[in-house]
Order: sequence, then C-alpha cells, then structure tokens
Amino acid sequence: MSKSKFHAITISAGQILKEVCHTASVDAGWWQDRDGKPLTDNPYCFSNKLMLSVSELSEAMEGDRKGLMDDHLPHRPMREVELADAVIRIFDLAGAYELDIAGAIAEKLAYNQQRADHKPENRAKVGGKSY
Repeated sequence: MSKSKFHAITISAGQILKEVCHTASVDAGWWQDRDGKPLTDNPYCFSNKLMLSVSELSEAMEGDRKGLMDDHLPHRPMREVELADAVIRIFDLAGAYELDIAGAIAEKLAYNQQRADHKPENRAKVGGKSY
C-alpha cells in the first residue's frame, strides 16, 4: 500500500471512530452534568476523562495477567474488550475536545517509521529498546 493511501485510510478511519465513539457517548448523556451543563466547562474534565482510559488499560492488563474472559462479552478475552474500551474512551475524548486525533495518528505513524530507535537493527544493538 502506498504511503499516501495508508495516510488517507488512517485519517478516514480515525475520523469515523471519533464520530461514532463521541456521538454514542453524547447520546448516552456522558458529556453533561445532572443540571444539563456541558462537562467540558469543568477545567478538570479532560484529565478526569483521560484517567478513565488509563483505568481501562489497567483492566486489560489484569485480564491478561489472569487469562480472564470478559464479564460482559464472555466469548472475548478481557484484555481485548478492555483495550476496546480504552480506544472508545480516547476517541470519545478527542471528539469532545475537537482534537484531530486521526491526523495525529497518521503523522505519528509516519514519524515512527523514520525513527532510528524504532528500526530493528538499532533495537538489536546493546542498549537498544527491547519493547
């Protein structure tokens, strides 16, 4: 796949995920307080919502550590479902704050392809990144 096609697909997929995740969250009432005020008016909202993503990642780690299947989707491994929850929360947050997460992902993927410390030959060297 060409770099430009890869970039375009990444942008499109990211924009769709952001729209789907944020719309579902707004429709469920997660972006307003009990008085109907937007949660984004609270200066701590971003950091609080961001930490919810961290909690999902912690749950994924716990599911992996214990080899658990998910409670709500018992046909799926817990780590898979909790990673999905983290992605949903991240794209929801990006939607709420109108972040260009799709563009950032595309640019970061392209940047990482050029990084010396991401190349297999450099990772294999003494002191190279093992993960």
